[in-house]
Amino acid sequence: QVQLVESGGGLVQAGGSLRLSCAASGRTFSGSAMGWFRQAPGKEREFVAAIWSDYSANYADSVKGRFTISRDKAKNTVLLQMNSLTPEDTAVYSCAADLKSRRSSYTAPAAYNYWGQGTQVTVSS
Repeated sequence: QVQLVESGGGLVQAGGSLRLSCAASGRTFSGSAMGWFRQAPGKEREFVAAIWSDYSANYADSVKGRFTISRDKAKNTVLLQMNSLTPEDTAVYSCAADLKSRRSSYTAPAAYNYWGQGTQVTVSS
């Protein structure tokens, strides 16, 4: 049974930092893309960042320069370092793994086969 489990969320003041972790079990994702998405109340789930098997990464414009995605293939884990947080970053953050189809679909939630339950990130002003 494949599982993705996120951790590291919490409450932080604006300007602060958090580091999210997503631990995968049940299969290895070393050859797969992995990503982070977020969903704020009343809004659709949106792409945050993705990392490929060659460790290259893509980011949403809203987080570029503030967030960094990384992965540890030995631990089957993907991380999201979030700096300079703003209240607009408040959301449930979820990790995703294994693109179903073409690489260009990486920003679409429906493109991933596996999802975690999510972790809440709240940024106070």
